[in-house]
Amino acid sequence: MHKTRLEAFSDGVVAILITIMVLEIHVPAGGDWQALRSIGPTFSAYVLSFIYLGIYWNNHHHLLHTVDRVNGAMLWANLHLLFWLSLVPVATNWMGDHPHEALPTAMYGVALLCSAIAFTILVHVIIRAQGSGSKLKAAVGGDFKGNISLVLYVAAIASTLVEHRIAWLLYVVVALIWLVPDKRIERVL
Repeated sequence: MHKTRLEAFSDGVVAILITIMVLEIHVPAGGDWQALRSIGPTFSAYVLSFIYLGIYWNNHHHLLHTVDRVNGAMLWANLHLLFWLSLVPVATNWMGDHPHEALPTAMYGVALLCSAIAFTILVHVIIRAQGSGSKLKAAVGGDFKGNISLVLYVAAIASTLVEHRIAWLLYVVVALIWLVPDKRIERVL
């Protein structure tokens, strides 16, 4: 099967998720700075999640450049990734509405952690399908960035038991690690 339908569907889902998130940002109740400040946490969560969805979109795009044809396992692994990404708007809204509470901040991290695990599974499914000469395997190697991200997500989730701001900081750190699209794939191609 050609990869074009997989790419188009994935692009469409990410676009819808971003649209859903922006629709959750409500107009301030008043016309002063205090009213604008009241939506600050929701807007901050939106910006962070927009960046995350952009990171996934960019890296998914790079990832699919290594694929010539898709199989059923890739389709299901991709749907698994899209499932977890589809929970990001809900987690974003909850965390934005309750920025000082541990559970919404932790659940945001769970959505990010599960998305990262799903992306890792997709990478492994593609590598297995490509066989011993896998371009993707040559590109990702031991996947230090992916592995350190998983560790930081777990640390962020655990940190909500102590201080929710540590989790927010760790979420930003992981986003910064991935902000530049993955050059490893570009080098191999």
